Amino acid sequence: MESIVCYHLFNVFRRENPMSATDSTLTNDLTNRARDITRRELATYVSRTMGSQAATVRARKVMPMGVPSSFQAYDPHPIVVSRAQGSWMEDVDGNLYTDYDMGFGALFTGHCHPAVRAAVESQLDNGTLFVTPCEANADVAELLGQRYGLPMWRFTNSGTEATMDAIRVARGVTGREKIVKVEGGYHGHHDEVMISMKPPLDRAGPADRPNAVPGTAGITAAVLEDTIVIPYNDAEALERVLRSGEVACFIVEPVMENIGICKPLPGYLQAVREITQRYGTLLIFDEVKTGITAGWGGATGALGVLPDLVALAKSIGGGLPLGAFGGKAEYMDQITQGRVLHLGTYNGNPLCMAAAKAVLSEICTPQATQGCIDRNQELLIACDDIIRCAGLDAHTVQFGAKGCITWSIDPVRNYRDYKATNFDLAFAQWIHGINRGILLPPGLDEQWLISIMHTNADAMRYASVFGEFVDELIA
Repeated sequence: MESIVCYHLFNVFRRENPMSATDSTLTNDLTNRARDITRRELATYVSRTMGSQAATVRARKVMPMGVPSSFQAYDPHPIVVSRAQGSWMEDVDGNLYTDYDMGFGALFTGHCHPAVRAAVESQLDNGTLFVTPCEANADVAELLGQRYGLPMWRFTNSGTEATMDAIRVARGVTGREKIVKVEGGYHGHHDEVMISMKPPLDRAGPADRPNAVPGTAGITAAVLEDTIVIPYNDAEALERVLRSGEVACFIVEPVMENIGICKPLPGYLQAVREITQRYGTLLIFDEVKTGITAGWGGATGALGVLPDLVALAKSIGGGLPLGAFGGKAEYMDQITQGRVLHLGTYNGNPLCMAAAKAVLSEICTPQATQGCIDRNQELLIACDDIIRCAGLDAHTVQFGAKGCITWSIDPVRNYRDYKATNFDLAFAQWIHGINRGILLPPGLDEQWLISIMHTNADAMRYASVFGEFVDELIA
């Protein structure tokens, strides 16, 4: 029975990633070895997580897929966690993991940071929800303004809400309906952006003029018509679609983190800034994933390009649900004037504000942030050495406190490049690592995060296990 389940997961993975770089031949030694490792490790995974399997079986009776978010589901079952502290988590089977996932990047402070805990406990004595302003709203908005150079902010409860509201403001400012996003970009789960997140290539169209492909059932034809998809790192494609004068905004991750870590080519974001200004289109940076992990001033500060609006979430809340969007006063004044409504019972609630104030003022200081980036760089150097010594077709990518290993020689410049990487090797590395206490996101397209609470030893443990994987791969 275990072997049937394991082969099911492996075959689902193979179907969803049909363009593995070595699919043209099954004789490639490394790929075949990776598939052997995967089959063995999947059986190990099943045997060591029986408690998680039982918990998932129970949950599937009352929740679709047995999880609260579809991102959390993977076959044969996800690990079910019982507790977490600092840089580690423990599942219901008692297995310990060094956590490099960190809540899909939401826990730059680490799990249960003492300063976050103290701030939350203090606020619990004074209430959790007022539905009227608290002084900490202005405190946190001022702290975000100092980091991002944008003066006006509103709070949400998630990154999805932050990007959704930023797009609405852009439409209110411009009076236009269409938006532009890049192929392979993820901006939350509202309809306008659940398009061409990771489209199958047989439906995606030409690489330079991608089709708009719905990522889910329930997207109307009208919404699909209003969302234009272009390749990342292609300024000419952006200018081509803006010439009509119908586009309200271009929403983009300044560094794409839905396909590993995909950096902008030199001059790309500067060209994007100039082109959007020329055509009266607002530029929205989705910094939900990059955020304060990219540096004290986010990717906006690190890359030196100022958008019109920016969307944040994840790490600014210290593990509590919090998003925010901010921008130039003349655009955020759409809300002041009542032309654009922004609503929400839990927006800016004092509990999340207390956590965010601790994160932004006490914990993720410029010095502490740089310390994480430096530790991450040491990890990437160690992984690069392993790759180089083994002669592998792979490379590492760093952006701030995040990093990833990409299984190709050439850097990924866009979604089509990402689809040509070797997913067989990526999956084998992931399943090998999780069985040895290395917890990475299950999608093979995310990245690790070195948090404030990761020690040097925690960071380098990843390199040690990666080295074990490579040794077996090339033996």
